[in-house]
Amino acid sequence: MNLVLALFTNMLLASLLVLIAFWLPQLNIYAEKASPYECGFDPMGSARLPFSMKFFLVAITFLLFDLEIALLLPLPWASQTDNLMTMLTMALLLISLLAVSLAYEWAEKGLEWAE
Repeated sequence: MNLVLALFTNMLLASLLVLIAFWLPQLNIYAEKASPYECGFDPMGSARLPFSMKFFLVAITFLLFDLEIALLLPLPWASQTDNLMTMLTMALLLISLLAVSLAYEWAEKGLEWAE
C-alpha cells in the first residue's frame, strides 16, 4: 500500500510540475533580446549555427572507448574478486575485443565521417 501511495504521489507531483513549467513562462521575445551578443561589437556572422554532429560523435566515441571501458570497467571486478587471474583474463579479453572491433571499423572505412 505504501508503494502505491508513493508512486501515486510522485506521479501527481511530476505531472503538476510539468503543467506549471508549461504554462508559467512568458515568451516576450523582441528584436534586442533575440540578437546575438558579441561584447559590443557588430556580429561577424550568424550566431545561430547548427551544432556539428561529427564533433558530438567523436566526443561520445572517445568517452565510451577510451575512458569508460578501458579504465573504469575492470575496477569493480578487481575489488571484489577472489580469483585475480580470471578477472584479469576477462578484462584483457574485453579490452582486446573492443580494440579488434575498432580496428575492423577503421579498416572498413567506417570512421570516414570523422575526418
